[in-house]
Amino acid sequence: MDTKDVARHWESNAEAWTVYSRAGHDRYRDALNTPAFLAMLPPVAGLDGLDLGCGEGTNTRAVARLGARMTGLDIAPTFIGYAREAERADPLGIDYVLGDGESLPFAAQSFDFVTAFMSLMDMADQQKVLCGVAQVLKPGGFLQFSILHPCFVPPTRRNIRNHEGEPVAVEVADYFEETDGTIERWLFSSIPREEREKLEPFSVPRFHRTLTSWVSMIVNAGLVIEAFGEPRASEEVARAEPIVADTRVAPIFLHVRARKGANRP
Repeated sequence: MDTKDVARHWESNAEAWTVYSRAGHDRYRDALNTPAFLAMLPPVAGLDGLDLGCGEGTNTRAVARLGARMTGLDIAPTFIGYAREAERADPLGIDYVLGDGESLPFAAQSFDFVTAFMSLMDMADQQKVLCGVAQVLKPGGFLQFSILHPCFVPPTRRNIRNHEGEPVAVEVADYFEETDGTIERWLFSSIPREEREKLEPFSVPRFHRTLTSWVSMIVNAGLVIEAFGEPRASEEVARAEPIVADTRVAPIFLHVRARKGANRP
């Protein structure tokens, strides 16, 4: 699968994804993943940032509210349209660009930092993307990204629950089977069942890589890993949002921060 195929799938998802995520149905994002990502993010006030795979812009706006001057880039025109609409309604100084993460349309050393919220694992040539990120980062700049945890969310994963329906273990398989655009079809599980039955599931291309591959690609891009994060719901959050309770058994997400050397061109 190439970038054009990826773009076609994400454009087909963009309308429903925007509507239902903005309606509060992306509970993993809102209750756990984005708060943990922002807590791990270094201070960005006054810095120039790129949000890679920005979607409809919710996370881009969250980083902008921390004081960063943000640019958002996405491959799906509908996502960019919704993001620009939100910017017009409530300006935060964000510039949204339609473009491809494998061919970043920016000059070298344009940004102090790059974020990528749950987007890199859906890009076809991740090594090319990471090398491009290194090029657009200023010396000493950083990339922080979140992905599905390669160890605990490989191509085959199943929650194991007790008689009360509580998650108690996770079964994983096919970890070493790297995939190149396997289509996963699903909808946000908090959407009411009667409504889900009327919707076409999202069509999400997945490019699973092992943890070894991720580390190798980051290093090959000339970046130095400085932090990992594995968000876990607190007992309080798990009670309030049972959907995310399985992250108390094993992580679903992996957060990585990597930095470009201060003397690297």
